[in-house]
Amino acid sequence: MSRILLLEDDDALIDGLQYALRKQGYEIVAARSVGEAEKCLRQGFDLLLLDVSLPDGTGFEVCENIRESGDGTPVIFLTAADDEMSVVRGLDGGGDDYVTKPFRLGELCSRIHALLRRAGAPKGEILLRTGDIVIDQQRGRAKRGGKELELTGAEYRLLCLLIRNAGIVVTRKMILEELWDSGGSFVDDNTVSVYVRRLREKIEEDPSRPRYLMTVRGFGYRWNEV
Repeated sequence: MSRILLLEDDDALIDGLQYALRKQGYEIVAARSVGEAEKCLRQGFDLLLLDVSLPDGTGFEVCENIRESGDGTPVIFLTAADDEMSVVRGLDGGGDDYVTKPFRLGELCSRIHALLRRAGAPKGEILLRTGDIVIDQQRGRAKRGGKELELTGAEYRLLCLLIRNAGIVVTRKMILEELWDSGGSFVDDNTVSVYVRRLREKIEEDPSRPRYLMTVRGFGYRWNEV
């Protein structure tokens, strides 16, 4: 049974999610503040559901703190804010996914299942190499020119997908299935564009004139072996 920490201050939402997720076979521990969540984290969890706006802080801060400690537990943000700046803040802070309220339970369960499955999946080939980029799949880390890239979980998965399919057009559907395990009905084009742009900023010397991650207009993206 996977253990999930739910950080949320809305009692009605807590009750609903606890009931629904327990029916799905998950063990749920609820925290109503950042301080309470930090105490709960000592117990160890398989996944974190973090509300963004809380009485004593934000879910972003909780995520940033655990990432700084080296904790790679999957994180999904739950928030009413769907603007691009909030999405970027969540990704930069180490979040793996971002669900906007109000959301459908099926959507949330699908994303929880996808992240837990990936967290426990075998890594396959240990090293991926392309140009001066090396990915160590055993450790879940990527380096460029010997320097470690600071990637979020979603950015790391996107990079692996592109490199494994170097020279081939990776469609939007393929990206959605890799990052969210869905047909895309819950994710808009803007979110996908944010992931691609943020990854370019971290791997390209000049993101406006990319050498690796190329856009194939009307189809998707292609990774160039440089």
